Amino acid sequence: MEQPSKMHTVLISVQIIMLMACKQPAESVLQLKEDDRIENLKLADYDPVSLYKVPKTHIEQARFPVIDLHSHPYANSKEELDLWIKTMDQVGIDKTVILTYATGNRFDSLYSVYAAYEDRFIVFCGFDYTGYDQAGFGTAAVKELERCYQVGARGVGELGDKGKGLFYSKPTSGFGMHIDDPRMQPLIKKCGALGIPISIHVAEPIWMYASMDANNDGLMNAYKWRLDNQQDIVDHRGMIKILENAVKANPETTFIACHYANCSYDLQILGELFDNYPNLMADISARFGEVAPVPRHTKKFFEKYQDRLVYGTDLGMDKKMYQITFRILESQDEHFYGPFNYHWPLNGIGLSDQALEKVYSLNARHILNIID
Repeated sequence: MEQPSKMHTVLISVQIIMLMACKQPAESVLQLKEDDRIENLKLADYDPVSLYKVPKTHIEQARFPVIDLHSHPYANSKEELDLWIKTMDQVGIDKTVILTYATGNRFDSLYSVYAAYEDRFIVFCGFDYTGYDQAGFGTAAVKELERCYQVGARGVGELGDKGKGLFYSKPTSGFGMHIDDPRMQPLIKKCGALGIPISIHVAEPIWMYASMDANNDGLMNAYKWRLDNQQDIVDHRGMIKILENAVKANPETTFIACHYANCSYDLQILGELFDNYPNLMADISARFGEVAPVPRHTKKFFEKYQDRLVYGTDLGMDKKMYQITFRILESQDEHFYGPFNYHWPLNGIGLSDQALEKVYSLNARHILNIID
């Protein structure tokens, strides 16, 4: 019998090794797949669960009655609206402010829906920017504001400007025109005369202006709302200055800066505005994920400016959503997570009862002229 050549022997050996590799234990194959999955895990899919064995406080209902000063017309039917009211009752929301940023027929339609529950909802209108880029703008817009007020609007908002101009109002946006533009003066002054506040969103959190790279610790949420790649946009500092200009020029009008005026990364910026302008307030909506990671600093700010902050959500009408905001404000829990689109762990601020009651409702009652 002919003996196999050296080359033949080598080929057989290679085949054996390959067969052995194909028959590696099942757990090894699973481990390889698991490693590959982790290596390719998308930031958007990262959903950590805290393993810390620390106290966990579940708050069914807010410690004091609450006015949510930043919400929107989320309900799409009477059934959904009734369910929303049921949820409000369960968690302790006394009233909800509906920021429609609408005028004309759209405002009238929305108002008619929520006015049916006038003891539970307060409706804001928008500004009508029709013709804002033409001579003579202002007269018709002021008349529409007065008309909305007569219908039942008790505030204006949410106005919105992330750096390219006022664009939230319906049906016409005011791109290129900021809140400190001289064309806005008649509208702002009319709000002061009517005694209704202006709720305004300026800028975005600082992470949205930073470079979208490995050093941006807010990258998970920042990338979705990024502004760093926008041309001809006013930066964060510029937007805060625009807000200050308007607040300073209109001391008889109350402004509510949404989301801490997007100064959650440096609350002292907002604190200095509070110190200088008594007609400025701020809502705390949709920035729980930004302030809860630094609870001691945040608590000091809340306690110092407890007369200037108002509760808001801007996160829908889910029961668990309300309850986690209460947990952040009321408890001293540590290292938990919430539905706020960041990877940062949250912590309870543990506000004093005095500050908590003001933020939950007393300040809002003053702004909205609510008398029991």
